Parts: sequence; structure tokens; C-alpha cells
Amino acid sequence: MVDYSYSIGCSMRNVDKVDGMTGKLEQILKTVELLLHYQSPAHDFQHILRVYRNAEMISKKEQGADLDIVLAAALLHDLVVYPKGSMKAVHSADESADIAKKILSEQNYYSSEKIEKIVCAIRTHSYSKRMIPSTLEGKILQDADRLDAIGAIGIARTFSVGGSENRSLYNSNDPFCESDRELDDTRWTLDHIKKKLLILKNSMHTKTAREIAEQRTDFIESFLNQLRSEILCRK
Repeated sequence: MVDYSYSIGCSMRNVDKVDGMTGKLEQILKTVELLLHYQSPAHDFQHILRVYRNAEMISKKEQGADLDIVLAAALLHDLVVYPKGSMKAVHSADESADIAKKILSEQNYYSSEKIEKIVCAIRTHSYSKRMIPSTLEGKILQDADRLDAIGAIGIARTFSVGGSENRSLYNSNDPFCESDRELDDTRWTLDHIKKKLLILKNSMHTKTAREIAEQRTDFIESFLNQLRSEILCRK
């Protein structure tokens, strides 16, 4: 779990500039960068920035969402990330939401009503909790986060996690799970692509995210076709 006290008394390092970011979001960004200093590559500070940009883009195209809520939630959504194989993984979103509430309450940038909506969006965004957010802002955050799990970046993150958990790349007898065996992404990283990445497009809430998800899923399919030819030595 991330130690929130780590940021207290620390001098702020230079963080990536994000065009159009307001002063209060910049302050949140600096706090998040400090808190994620030791985070794993698949859920690091760059992941936060990508989700932030996804959320901003979706919000502007879909309209009707409160950008204050969406963007703050995007910055704070992954303050705690337990390893995928951990029994605690399902609690990551709740613990992130609790820390986010503490940060926002101390900074006093948002009304209590907005803070609760930000916290709610964070609490319901996680894939492992299998929840459908009740607000547009929550749905946009969930879409933005799930978009970062597919496409080229999704493939890269998947193999990063697989390597950190010492999984084999694929089942040598059945790399693409074409027999009657069950998918097991706790043992084989390639199984995770079929078990999760290829179906994420079906869980998108907004039209904008669905369109992007289709494109990114097509890329994954192309990657798998190329991988098949290399693994099986086919032209």
C-alpha cells in the first residue's frame, strides 16, 4: 500500500506538464507523482497521465460531464495497486478512494459534494470489482482506465505485469488456448490477452470509448496473428 505520509515534507520534483491543467489539478498531480514514486511500471505515474488524457478527451467529446470530477478522479484513481495475484487486489480501488478523500479534504479545492462524487468514481472504476458506475463521470473514468488496458500500450502493460509476477509467456502445448483447456492468466501471460483484453471493448460506456476500443482491439488481433506466425513458424 502507498504511504500517504511520504509526500509530507518532501520537495516537489518536476512532473510532466499537461496542457490546460488548472492550478488545483497541478497540485494534485504533484502529490500523486510523489505517492507513485515506487509504483510498478504497469500502474505508474505515466499510466495516470494516460488515463487523465483519455478521460479529458472522452469528456470533451461526450459532453455533460463535470470536468472537475472526472479529471481529479483520473489523477487519483490508482494510488494503491496490489499485485494482480494478490488477494488484496480487489481492495485497491477502495483504498485509493480513501486516500483520495484525505488528499482532497486537506487541499480544500472542492466542495464536499464534489469530493464525494470524485471518491465514488474512483471506488467503482476497478475491473476486478465488476461494478457499473452510477454517474457519467464514473463511467468516463472507467472507460479511460480500460482504454489504457488495450491496444499497443495494453499489450506492453500485460507483459510487464506477467514478467513482474514471473509468469510464462504462454502455454507451450496450446499457446492460443484452442483446445478445451481453461484460460489461466495466473500462469500464462498470453491467456490474459484472451481472457480480458479482447473483451474489454464490450464493457465501454461511451460512444467515444467504444470507437477507440474497437480500433485498439483490432490492433491486438493483428498482434496475435503475427505472434501466432512466429510461435508456430508459419509464413
